[in-house]
Amino acid sequence: MAIWKLHGDGKTVPSQEIVLPEERLSWPRTIGFGVQHVVAMFGATFLVPLITGFPTSTTLLFSGVGTLLFLLITANRLPSYLGSSFAFIAPIGAATAAGGRGSALAGVIIVGVLLAIVGAIVHFSGTRWIDVLMPPIVSGAIVALIGFNLAPAARDNFAKSPGIALITLLAVILAAVLFKGFLGRLSIVIGVVVGYIAAVIAGEVKFDEVAKAPWVGLPEFTTPSFTLDHLPLYLAFLPVVLALIAENVGHIRGVGQLTKRDLSPLTGRALFADGVASILAGIGGGSPTTTYGENIGVMAATRVFSTAAYWVAGIAAILLGLSPKIGAVINTVPPGVLGGVTTALYGLIGIIGVRIWVENKVDFSLPKNQLTAGVALIMGIANFTLVSGDMQFTGIILGTVAAIVVYHVMSLIGRARGTESERLT
Repeated sequence: MAIWKLHGDGKTVPSQEIVLPEERLSWPRTIGFGVQHVVAMFGATFLVPLITGFPTSTTLLFSGVGTLLFLLITANRLPSYLGSSFAFIAPIGAATAAGGRGSALAGVIIVGVLLAIVGAIVHFSGTRWIDVLMPPIVSGAIVALIGFNLAPAARDNFAKSPGIALITLLAVILAAVLFKGFLGRLSIVIGVVVGYIAAVIAGEVKFDEVAKAPWVGLPEFTTPSFTLDHLPLYLAFLPVVLALIAENVGHIRGVGQLTKRDLSPLTGRALFADGVASILAGIGGGSPTTTYGENIGVMAATRVFSTAAYWVAGIAAILLGLSPKIGAVINTVPPGVLGGVTTALYGLIGIIGVRIWVENKVDFSLPKNQLTAGVALIMGIANFTLVSGDMQFTGIILGTVAAIVVYHVMSLIGRARGTESERLT
């Protein structure tokens, strides 16, 4: 592990400078920045277990462990926090309903193993084949359909308490435009807090379990359950691998642009680390992980990219995971608050896919791009389902396959026929 070099006087960062990953400020300031990263990741990280029914304390514990593991595997050269991944919500929900939490954890482990394998391949072969398999039109479609596929879940929670849900949603929207800098990036957390207070006033929050929970203790651990009978459930997790690849690659490019460094050689290590972190979470019963864009926002706002701050954040998350009292408080968040915040959050996940198209200047006058995105999104949003014997394929996997197949088949035929560059007017 690299030793952090003190940046300047350790107190200030001139406007034209940044604190590099191998540098740090004074330890009190570094701890402060670490706490900022905890706050930034907290809202999204605890929402995933609330939505999926996984233990929140266990998720926080493995989130912290996964972050420290990520920093070790990337040799302290890539600042990142591994928080709960929303890409898993739909397959986890389906697997839990059909086979229990153990089956869902088995699916998480399978994804982690595949992602780790991809990471090892990328480390030795480079990222060129990923760009060929998943150009921006394909990766954007996959990320978008995963977010939009969750729309019915947001609707169902919203309907359970429309008033509280609306207050929460309005708080998220207003916080995003009222506040500047760091606070503006915490609109989800602020929305949850405002909605929660409204729910407490309305008598929708029960604190019985909070009073019983101890301040310090081990979280709840759950073991995975593998069986061939649940193979169709496991297959539903496969598209998540592609989404995680896109998220990690995007994270690395984003940090590289901000630090003015070529971090692409670390892509394999990052994918491998994220895969191993998800495997560990699956073994113990925590939510699977991914690199967090929220924390990139913190780094962009503060100009502090020190991995020392992420070590502080990871350790803090572990300590939070060892407090059942905190987990019990989180579990009191009512459905109305979840409905309001996920209405915004799931939409934002979908828009991340759209942003991939915009940032890469995808040409939507080309029929292959129009049909790749259009077919994939409709299958994902409508949750198309194909049943073959005991096998059931839902909208996420069908939309993912459609995005890859439609794009590459149309590209192949277009090149052969000389029509690939023809545009629709």
